Amino acid sequence: MGEQPIFSARAHVFQIDPATKRNWLPASKHAVTVSFFYDASRNVYRIISVGGTKAIINSTITPNMTFTKTSQKFGQWADSRANTVYGLGFSTEQQLQQFADQFKELREAARLAREKSQERFELANPALSIAAPELVQESEDRYSPLLTVNGPAEEKLFRSKSAEVELTVEKERVKKMLSEGSMCEINLEAELFTLQDSNAKLVEALQEANSSVEQWKKQLSEYQEETDRLRDQVAELEAQLGQPAAAGETGEELSQSVEELKAQLRAKDQEIQTLQSKKTDVGELEKEREEAVQRLQDVERRNTELEGQIQSAEKTLASSQEEQAQAEVEVRRVIEVLDVKICDLSDLRRSLAKLIAD
Repeated sequence: MGEQPIFSARAHVFQIDPATKRNWLPASKHAVTVSFFYDASRNVYRIISVGGTKAIINSTITPNMTFTKTSQKFGQWADSRANTVYGLGFSTEQQLQQFADQFKELREAARLAREKSQERFELANPALSIAAPELVQESEDRYSPLLTVNGPAEEKLFRSKSAEVELTVEKERVKKMLSEGSMCEINLEAELFTLQDSNAKLVEALQEANSSVEQWKKQLSEYQEETDRLRDQVAELEAQLGQPAAAGETGEELSQSVEELKAQLRAKDQEIQTLQSKKTDVGELEKEREEAVQRLQDVERRNTELEGQIQSAEKTLASSQEEQAQAEVEVRRVIEVLDVKICDLSDLRRSLAKLIAD
């Protein structure tokens, strides 16, 4: 039966520098998946991480291993079989705590599995368990330094063990001091790698924001050209309207609207220049981008309204011209009627003059 995954998390993987035993060396350029596996055929638990086609971590969990959290987002453990120390940098403190809890649980499971294995071995080989204390005693008698020292054996044995305990305590104290001294450097290096990765992401986001700013400027330029075109149309309409008062007032309103739109566009250009000078916070850029999009939508809506006003003015102009043409036709018709009346009066005069003469 193959290995079964138990728990997985993503983290930046480091290994201790084998030369200095103090500095961390990154084992992966980016965060990778680190998983706990259970090997049912061997009854062992392992930590495995693969980067590409290479195994970055392949560590078998033993009861003697300890996972140490050295900062809020960084933890490490030593693997004597691989002769190295692994370090993991997580993105959140919660992920680190979950990994540490899982490590502790599987370490306890490995301890229980080892005890059960030893019990089965002792039950299967009772002669070895009985002979073992005698071999140990014989070994101690053969290599014990008490045989070369004068005096009672029990007192010398007590002194030798006391010296060994004191020496062990002193070694542990020195080791702890060295570990605490180098731990700060290790944590700083891990934090540095994490900050570098975050900085790279921020630079990428900032470049995308700059690209969006260029697109906004292009859109504003197009709106500027559209506004100029509408202004020219308004000027032509004002020239064509001439005498009609209502049409003249509409042209003035349109001209005022165009001036207001130009002022808004100038303000938008100023905002874009200010936006380009701000390249420190991607969150602020995103918020300003949303505001700029809203303003662009307002400008587009204003342009639509302005086009509607222009169309209305064109209809008004066409109606005025049609009314003027009808008035001219009516005047010509009245003149024709008057001409007919004048002719009739002339004939009537001639008739009266002829009657008077007779």
